[in-house]
Amino acid sequence: MAQNGDLILTVEKVSKHFGGVQALNEVDFDLRYGEVHALVGENGAGKSTLMNILGGIVQKDGGRVIYKGQEVDFPSPNESIAAGITVIHQELAMLPALNVIENVYMGRMPARGGLIDWKKAEQDTRRELAQVGLNIDPHLLASDLSISQRQLVEIAKALSKNANLIIMDEPNSSLSDAETERLFSVIQSLKARGVAIIYVSHKIEEVLQIADRISVFRDGLYRGTILKSEATVDNVIQMMVGRELRREDLDADRQVGPVRLQVRGLTGERFRDVSFELRQGEILGFAGLVGAGRSETARAIFGADPVYSGEIILDGQKVQFRSPGEAIKQGLAMVPEDRKLLSLFMDLPILFNLSIAIMPRANRLGWLQQNRLGLVAQKYVQQLSIKISSLDDPVRSLSGGNQQKTTLARWLATNPKLLILDEPTHGVDIGAKADIYQLIRDLARQGISILLISSELPEILTMSDRVVVMHEGRVTGILEREQCDENTIMRYAAGLGEETALSPVVSE
Repeated sequence: MAQNGDLILTVEKVSKHFGGVQALNEVDFDLRYGEVHALVGENGAGKSTLMNILGGIVQKDGGRVIYKGQEVDFPSPNESIAAGITVIHQELAMLPALNVIENVYMGRMPARGGLIDWKKAEQDTRRELAQVGLNIDPHLLASDLSISQRQLVEIAKALSKNANLIIMDEPNSSLSDAETERLFSVIQSLKARGVAIIYVSHKIEEVLQIADRISVFRDGLYRGTILKSEATVDNVIQMMVGRELRREDLDADRQVGPVRLQVRGLTGERFRDVSFELRQGEILGFAGLVGAGRSETARAIFGADPVYSGEIILDGQKVQFRSPGEAIKQGLAMVPEDRKLLSLFMDLPILFNLSIAIMPRANRLGWLQQNRLGLVAQKYVQQLSIKISSLDDPVRSLSGGNQQKTTLARWLATNPKLLILDEPTHGVDIGAKADIYQLIRDLARQGISILLISSELPEILTMSDRVVVMHEGRVTGILEREQCDENTIMRYAAGLGEETALSPVVSE
C-alpha cells in the first residue's frame, strides 16, 4: 500500500511540439504521495503543456509517464480523471447557472430507479464541502459564490472523484491574503491524507511557503529541482532566468525625442493607477507575468477597452478614445497578441488582410481603388520580405512569421506615429524574429514611438530603451536600460521590487 513519500508520478524525457515550437524538450519530473511539488518558470516555459499532458488534454510526442507504477498515456481528460488525476485550471470550469451540487457531480449525479437521487447528491456534496472546510448551502448557484468559494468547490469536486493527484494552476491568482491562507490550510489537510499536489504558480514567495520541492522549467527544458529548505527568492529566480544574454547597444543614429504619450493614473477593469510616458522614437518595453495587466492597459489606451479613470495625453493634448477607430485617426496602431483570433481573417486573401486598415482611404465615390491597394500591398511585401506566392492566396497559407509580418504591414500602411506591439514575435521562427527586431528598430529610427509588450525577457532586454514592469495590474517599476537585467525585472514582475525604484514617469 502506498504511503506518503512514495512516488506516485514519474515523467521521463517527455517532449511536445506545436508546429515549429518545441514546448517541452525531454523534461523530467516526479511527485510523491502527500507532497506539494511546485512547478515554476517564465511564460512559455512549458508548465501548462506538461499539465495538459497529465490531464489528457494534449498528447505527448515522446517520453514516458509512469503513474502509480504503470506507464500511462491518457487519450482524453476522462481517462485521466478516471485514473485519479484532476486539473483545476486558473479559469475555473464552473457553470454559473447551476448550483453547487450540480457543479460538483455534473455528469455523474447519483440515481435511484432511473431518477436523480437529490437527497444523496446533497449529502455527498455536504460531505465533500466539509473536507475543504466550506460551510455553504449546496443549493446556492455558482454565480452567487465568491472566487475563493468557487476555488474550494473545485477542490471538493476533485475529492469527490477520488483524486490522488490534484494539479492546481495559479490557484490563488484572484484570492485575498485571508483566502489564500484558507486555501493553504486545505492543501495541508490534503497532504496529510496522502493527496499529491502539483502547484503551478508565478508567485515565488507563495511557492516558498507552500511547496515541499520546487522544479524549474525554462524554454521547454527541465532546469532542476530544489528542496524547500534550500530555496530562496533569489536562487529560484536565477534558475528561472539564468541564460546568458547579449545586450545590443542602442542604435547610434537613433535619437529619442520629446514626450509623445503620457499616461497618468489610468485605471480599468484589470489595471489600476498606471502612469508612464513614451517618447518619440523610443522603444518602451512592458514586462510582467500572466495576469499583470499589460495587454489590458494597452487595449484601453487604444480605445478597445473602457477606462474608468485617469488621463491619456497625446502630443500634449488630452484624449479619450471611445473606439480603436478614433485611436487610428490620431495616429495609433496596435498589433494584438493573438494574430489568428484578433488580427487575421485566415481564409481571406493576403491582399485583403494586408490592406483592410487603409480601405477607407482607398474609397472613392463608393468604389474601392483596387490598384492602389495592390500597390501598397506590394510595397510592404517587399519592404518586410514577406514570402508569398500571390496576394490572392489565403493568409493561412503563410508561415507564422509571415502572418505576423502581414499584420505589421497592415498597420504600417496607416503611417502611425505610435505603434503598440503585443507579443510581436510569439510563435515565429528565429529568422522571422530577427527580421521583426530589425523592423522595430528601423521604425523607431524613423521617429515612431513603440510600446513593446513581451513575455520574453531577452526580447525586452535587447530591444527596450526603458522597461515598465507590472504586477497584478499595477506598475511596480520603471527601469532605465542600464538598470535592467533578468533578475531585477523578475523581482518587480513578482511584486518583490521596492517602490523607490520607480523613476519619474510624468514630465511637467
